[in-house]
Amino acid sequence: MNVQEQVKKYIAGQPEPKRSELQDLHQRTLQALAGGKLWFEDGKDANNKTVANPTIGYGLQTIKYANGKTKEFFRIGISANTTGISVYILGIEDKKYLAQTYGKDLGKASVTGYCIKFKTLKDINLDILEEAIRYGLELPH
Repeated sequence: MNVQEQVKKYIAGQPEPKRSELQDLHQRTLQALAGGKLWFEDGKDANNKTVANPTIGYGLQTIKYANGKTKEFFRIGISANTTGISVYILGIEDKKYLAQTYGKDLGKASVTGYCIKFKTLKDINLDILEEAIRYGLELPH
């Protein structure tokens, strides 16, 4: 199964209204991505044990570890969770940036150093969320 098929299956497997909201966010993020890399992480480790929620990833960055090794990974992640949806914006060095820049205008969402979590799209300002996603996609590699 290719990445597009995995993403389609993941979204289709969600209950409504989360399914429609994930599909909406997926389409908006694909437009912002403008042909960049699409990922799907199933949330399982090398032993096939579930260690995280499955995540749709967008964009590309190279993560450098302290030991000098590198790994390619996505910049933006979208994942369903038990209470709603999480949007991950990875690669931001200033862990206060998201909350300070987008938090007050976003609506009913919790904002951490790299995650925006909300119950439903109706609770948030989608224009502000899209702005945060575009910011994450434009970060230097």
